[in-house]
Amino acid sequence: MATLNTYLNFNGNTEEAFNFYKSVFGGEFLVLQRYKDSPGCEGMPLSDQEKLMHIALPIGGNILMGTDITNPMPPATFGTGISLSIDATSEDEAKRLFNSLSAGGTVTMALEKTFWNALFGMATDKFGIQWMVNYDYK
Repeated sequence: MATLNTYLNFNGNTEEAFNFYKSVFGGEFLVLQRYKDSPGCEGMPLSDQEKLMHIALPIGGNILMGTDITNPMPPATFGTGISLSIDATSEDEAKRLFNSLSAGGTVTMALEKTFWNALFGMATDKFGIQWMVNYDYK
């Protein structure tokens, strides 16, 4: 079976966002590549050369990846079209993840026990990314 990983586009603050995600989930970056270190990017504006061309952070068995959008690409837009869903391994982990991801952002559904026998909540982080945190009670 193929592996599905998540790739996020940001408008110049990918490094800040991924340092935040690293503080939430732990781990080390698999890749952190700037445009200035990539062949064919020598002619880019100097302001874009320090931006991230690619970054990757393993989370569980998946990889969260990202990039800074630069010209001539259109800017990244954020909306309600997608949410990232995290299945925690314990109630304490769900609380920690939810509180960390929602810090500086907006809680759209408080983390609470649900009728489907789970601890569940939704938040948009301070970078505009929507998260769903879930812990299924056994």
